[in-house]
Amino acid sequence: MNAPVPAAVSPQTVWHRIDRVLAMLRPHRELLSMGVDALVIAAAWNVTYLFRLGFERWISARPGYDAWVLLGVLGVYAAAFAALRVPQGMWRFSGFGEVKRLTIACTAAGVVAGALVMAAGLAKVPRAVLALHPVVALMGVCMVRIAYRMLYEHLRLRVAGAAAEPRRAVVMGAGQAARLLLAGIHEQGWAVVGLFDDDPAKRGARISGIPVLGSLDEVGEARLRGEATHVVVALPSATRAQRRRALDLAGRTGLHVLTVPTIDELREGASRIERLREIEPEDLLGREPVRLDEAGIASTIAGRTVLVTGAGGSIGSELCRQIVRHRPARLVLVELSEFNLYRMEQELADQHPGIERVALIADVKDVAALRALFSHWRPQLVFHAAAFKHVPLMEQHNAAAALRNNLLGTHRAALAAAEAGAERFVLISTDKAVNPTNVMGASKRAAELAIVALAARHPGTRFMAVRFGNVLGSSGSVIPRFKEQIARGGPVTVTHPDIIRYFMTIPEASRLVLQAAAIGASGQVLVLDMGEPVRIVDLARDLIRMSGHTEREIPITYTGLRPGEKLYEELLADSDATLSTAFERLRIAQLAPPEAAIDGLIERLERADGLETDEAVRAALAALLPEYRAAQ
Repeated sequence: MNAPVPAAVSPQTVWHRIDRVLAMLRPHRELLSMGVDALVIAAAWNVTYLFRLGFERWISARPGYDAWVLLGVLGVYAAAFAALRVPQGMWRFSGFGEVKRLTIACTAAGVVAGALVMAAGLAKVPRAVLALHPVVALMGVCMVRIAYRMLYEHLRLRVAGAAAEPRRAVVMGAGQAARLLLAGIHEQGWAVVGLFDDDPAKRGARISGIPVLGSLDEVGEARLRGEATHVVVALPSATRAQRRRALDLAGRTGLHVLTVPTIDELREGASRIERLREIEPEDLLGREPVRLDEAGIASTIAGRTVLVTGAGGSIGSELCRQIVRHRPARLVLVELSEFNLYRMEQELADQHPGIERVALIADVKDVAALRALFSHWRPQLVFHAAAFKHVPLMEQHNAAAALRNNLLGTHRAALAAAEAGAERFVLISTDKAVNPTNVMGASKRAAELAIVALAARHPGTRFMAVRFGNVLGSSGSVIPRFKEQIARGGPVTVTHPDIIRYFMTIPEASRLVLQAAAIGASGQVLVLDMGEPVRIVDLARDLIRMSGHTEREIPITYTGLRPGEKLYEELLADSDATLSTAFERLRIAQLAPPEAAIDGLIERLERADGLETDEAVRAALAALLPEYRAAQ
């Protein structure tokens, strides 16, 4: 039997071996850096002699003590490099900062070395050598670092290409964000084909060696994109409308679209410019977020004890994240889910260890437990985010649970807050509470009425509510489901082609809640003008396009409206009187509650009097709310 012929070693295998060697040397980076720099500086000394004396005399004309002078020069350079922490630099990240540090080190070392040689009377060392050596040395140490970075980036591309399909991107934007992106993206295995920017002055220019191919509108031209596999939108400081335009243009290419973090994410330290991410639904919102009174919010929270119910949920957890930024004296987290409570407490412990946190497992329907914890911790601000909110789930077989949790739980939490002397109580409500057609929305409307009724009886506590539309990415919302369906290859299911919703981001919703606590008067409901509603099917189409697919590849199917679901939502009922606020697009709805009716319903819930079935709950809500129209 013939022995198998050994396969030729592929270039990729060679690159992997080089990568392993560099990984083995990396722990000794500082020592190796000093050694290589010493060799370069010594070579520069000889090159300078060669330049000054020529080939015939560059060795023979040197003084006998030149080797000792060179040794002294190396010592001076070593001291200067150590003082400026040059050996600690990472060559694969070398950039302008490293060149600046090397320039200072070489200049200082050259001046000191020249002064010492002249002071020692070593006149046979040419003055031109002393003057030129720092320049040649600087060129040498910079060149070895540039060469290493070029080798490393090429190596990462080869190693990454061996494990996966090559990723070639065109970048929309050629500003400072693109420059920073290009400095770090190659290490992740990316090859950047070109840049697109609307600035005419950049047309035809090269940024970090990458050409600017055209304007943003021209990203759709396949001849310019070449063999690109992805489009990266690098416009973090652009307005929402500008980012939305760029995303629309990118989506039309048929390529997978990614983006750099937004300016808010970068400012808060939540990400770095080179950490590309998928397009999120909030990126697709065209309107600018509402600007609120951050100073007023901070003065309301700072130094106070704040309590959040439902602290582990989508809104509750983001509320906690924003509250701790305003330095409360203590944050009390109340949550029924052990896992959600643990996760939130650990996150806050990691990111804000200086804020006192109290994590409590409690059910908002347990009046004895609520009174005990409110009495013990004495919160001054209470944000009530605990609720059942999934419309179809609450509509069938769970109507009684929805009413008890959303109405009775709100009433008991608000009452316990008032009895403990809380200054403010803020209820998280929903646009589904307006002209409700489902149990969830009707139970939240009833909760609004319950706190307005309490406001009249407990003037020492301000009771208010915040009403907004769908929150992008919250648990139970449609967006996470769309993403899962796209990842599985479809189809994407939408209930109706004409269904529309108002949308806002979780951080925006949470800031609105905090603003309500700062400016709201007792008995008010704060309402956000959320701009134009969004068709759900358009949002689904955008997400499909941004993932690099077409509707032929991932179809959209219509399943029909679910129980209790409306084609559109409203933020104000016909009977709601509204007032303006100092903040544009924020209004106040003043409710006129049927106080006796809400008290009667709460008393029935307290006694568990005949409200165990879905039909009984709907009948009770219809008696309380004339505008409630249960879905048939």
